[in-house]
Amino acid sequence: MDSILVKGGKPLSGQIAIAGAKNAALALMPATLLSEEPLTLTNTPRLSDIKTMTQLLQSLGAEVSSLQDGKVVAMSSHDLTSTRAEYDIVRKMRASNLVLGPLLARYGHATVSLPGGCAIGARPMDIHISALEALGAEIELKEGYLHAKTNGGLKGGIVKLRFASVGATENVLMAATLAKGTTVIENAAREPEIVDLARCLKKMGAQIEGEGTSRIEIQGVDRLGGATHPVVTDRIELGTYMLAPVIAGGEVECLGGKMELVESFVEKLQEAGITVEETEAGLKVRCEAGRAKAVNVTTEPFPGFPTDLQAQMMAMLCLADGTSVLEEKIFENRFMHAPELGRMGANIEVHGGTATVHGVEKMKGAQVMATDLRASVSLILAGLAAEGETQVNRVYHLDRGYENVEDKLGGVGAQIERIKEQ
Repeated sequence: MDSILVKGGKPLSGQIAIAGAKNAALALMPATLLSEEPLTLTNTPRLSDIKTMTQLLQSLGAEVSSLQDGKVVAMSSHDLTSTRAEYDIVRKMRASNLVLGPLLARYGHATVSLPGGCAIGARPMDIHISALEALGAEIELKEGYLHAKTNGGLKGGIVKLRFASVGATENVLMAATLAKGTTVIENAAREPEIVDLARCLKKMGAQIEGEGTSRIEIQGVDRLGGATHPVVTDRIELGTYMLAPVIAGGEVECLGGKMELVESFVEKLQEAGITVEETEAGLKVRCEAGRAKAVNVTTEPFPGFPTDLQAQMMAMLCLADGTSVLEEKIFENRFMHAPELGRMGANIEVHGGTATVHGVEKMKGAQVMATDLRASVSLILAGLAAEGETQVNRVYHLDRGYENVEDKLGGVGAQIERIKEQ
């Protein structure tokens, strides 16, 4: 497996272009299953997860083409050949379950394997199942597959989510566009990726109100058309690269960044004494002389602090002045990076869903292992400031969510390289 080698101690300076959002693209791509007409996505990130979703859609009979070096994905589902999402593909990625709602809505039946992805928590499918059952679906779990069907098509209803699940909101939002009557999603997720999906569906002819709030109303239509839609900026990649100059020192402008995507995250940076300013092209982050201040962080659904930035924030707080407490309220198993940071000299105590980080003045490079996607990049960030060399192993997780990390960080002065598997 490939690894990433980082030589720490060099301040950063320059610009980093932020890609389109992985989590938005992975919800937008299954939307093609709702229509016979073409759907084209621009500003698409070039990631292994996008390739996996491409393979899944193609296995159903959809036509999917990657254009302009992967930044444009053109899709057509005019003649699907299957409504069965096989385990061999679905096991690679959690977002594969997002084909369930669209297939049910358009064809009235679907068979979808239980999904895979990073081992960061349960992320149960029961929220998706109960949401679709509220629209009249009948779903049975047999031999690792969800067998779903409808009796005469989906029908509008009241969907009350017990947790503001992003995936469940996306699944039922897509399904409801073709359901008969009106659907109301209560306690809906409010993430920018939800808003982006709704905007795309509206371009296709869907009738949706309330996206970005906890109550979304969808009036079902008979059919959806095609559209061309730009994928929203990746707020997690944005936050990750905003932390790079905080950890390594220096100044970096993140092109395409928007404050509204990362407000709660920026508030914590500012509380830590970091300067963040909006520019015409994006967001600029500058680390003044001295160490950042310790801050406490609690992960919450949007607009709260993102769980997908917790690991990266921990890497920064390892070198902060004082003691920080991070409370993880989204996923119960998301501190697996803490022992690896400890190998680099970090002082971290983990008790259940809480991590206490006692800031140290310096860290030292070491051999470390990536345990999941966000942990991978947190170790790379820590390596930017560590003395000597840090080698991050098992970075196949990294390529699921970050395109060309070594090029983007290398372009602003980091000493970083990928070591290819022999």
